[in-house]
Amino acid sequence: MFGQASVPVQASLPVPAVIAVIVHEGQTLLVRRANPPDAGLWGFPGGKIEYGETVEEAALRELFEETAVEADAQGVITTLDILDRSDDGALRQHFILIAVRCRWLSGQPEAGDDALEARWFPIADLHPGRRDMSADVDVIARHAQHLALNDPKP
Repeated sequence: MFGQASVPVQASLPVPAVIAVIVHEGQTLLVRRANPPDAGLWGFPGGKIEYGETVEEAALRELFEETAVEADAQGVITTLDILDRSDDGALRQHFILIAVRCRWLSGQPEAGDDALEARWFPIADLHPGRRDMSADVDVIARHAQHLALNDPKP
């Protein structure tokens, strides 16, 4: 009885992906994305989780591939549903983004992989109306900053 008529045969499953959220000296590391969804927008480094990879491993790998920055993973901050729609509103892809808080260890941002640019932004300057950003970048960065300031770990 379950599943026969309610789910189209061509339906895709949501794609699990990660974003690496670093707060360092009042700034957060963002990349300008080269590929959809959000091509041309500033967002956290990230991408799809590979088979057999943990969420934290995926976040650190994507961070390094896109920015050449090395970090420590410090746990999940939040999750986001990203619904990529065509111009006519049809759903093309559903991504579940897992935001992982990371602590900077070394490296200066250099755009790599699918990033057009990579650089540090003062968190105080992140406002959706001022910069072309992916959804909730400012909210997530401020939340990560709050966690970092209240974390007893170094």
